[in-house]
Amino acid sequence: MTKKEERLKKQQQIMEEKGIIYLDNVTKSYSTGSPAINGITLSIHKGEFVFIVGDSGSGKSTLIRLLLRELTATTGEIYVMGQNVAKIRHGKIPQYRRNLGVVFQDFRLLNDRNVYDNVAFAQRVVEVPNREIRRNVPAILATVGLAGKYKAKTTQLSGGEQQRVALARALVNKPSILLADEPTGNLDPHNSWEIMGLLEEINERGTTVVVVTHNREIVNAMKKRVIAMKKGIIVSDMEEGVYNDEDDEEN
Repeated sequence: MTKKEERLKKQQQIMEEKGIIYLDNVTKSYSTGSPAINGITLSIHKGEFVFIVGDSGSGKSTLIRLLLRELTATTGEIYVMGQNVAKIRHGKIPQYRRNLGVVFQDFRLLNDRNVYDNVAFAQRVVEVPNREIRRNVPAILATVGLAGKYKAKTTQLSGGEQQRVALARALVNKPSILLADEPTGNLDPHNSWEIMGLLEEINERGTTVVVVTHNREIVNAMKKRVIAMKKGIIVSDMEEGVYNDEDDEEN
């Protein structure tokens, strides 16, 4: 067995035993103030759908940035898909992120391009051949219900449609994990439920989905695993959980 094969086998074992996402006593401290993340140990297994809830300053956004390798932990270890994230060389970070689809509250679309080009951009970044792009982009747009909108400029779309474009862009490279940071924060209730329905469908197809949200109604109705954070620590972790009032208190 080659060294590369041994490394891949070890990564697979870690992923199966600890989870596709695994944090081992992770702390993230900044130069001032209390740690944003303080001694968290957490396992999320392949195929799970997990909500992360908590008030502003609870550490949710820092956790997402650590998983994206935008930040590195001060202490502790983070494994994503079996890889020790801190040991990924800088030049390999884009390759690592190919397996992480990300959706944000503010969509982050390229407003000077149409729907097709916004989604195709994610493929061009990782140098997918044009022939495959021409096949993949229409397929994922159909999945999110935008098959007829591929020529439209993003500025011509509703908020719900813009979030669908963002979701298509996050999914077109077929990531193992989808991170959604307040994906319904700028949407009305109808579009919020449609986006959550799409996330649930994506999860049922095998993608691990992690959603950071303040939407109590959605969390309580969907009965997924709910991890509540407060002041940098995990205060509860419930299967088929709910968003308790104390999860969103400011102290």
